[in-house]
Amino acid sequence: MDLSQHFTLEELTASADHPDIPNQPTPTIAANLVKTANLLEEVRALLGGHPISVSSGYRSPALNAAVGGVADSAHLVGYAADFECAAFGDPLAICRAISASAIVFDQLIEEGTWTHISADPRARRMVLTKDGAGGYRAGLPPT
Repeated sequence: MDLSQHFTLEELTASADHPDIPNQPTPTIAANLVKTANLLEEVRALLGGHPISVSSGYRSPALNAAVGGVADSAHLVGYAADFECAAFGDPLAICRAISASAIVFDQLIEEGTWTHISADPRARRMVLTKDGAGGYRAGLPPT
């Protein structure tokens, strides 16, 4: 099922690492995934129209626990996606481009090997970087 021009429900609910764990969203969560897909469309356009590879979108509570997600993760309600866009650049370059744009997001996290973005309606424009100790710090590293 298409959620937007370039993103499908299957793509935003897939779990390659845990295909045995059920991960079907409720209708409310599926509606949230449409918002997330539309946010990803804006990001894709900003990144020159290059394809985005989503590694994690919606996560059921069981899947979230299996991957070590936090208890209040936006993934649990369909508002988050972890992705890469290799044709544009590394996650830091992606985060710099998004944070400098007018795109409305709640959280943007440079996770090291991927980018996390949240479409949560709080729209706080919170920008974080994963640090080497497993925590997060505000902002991005200086250029």
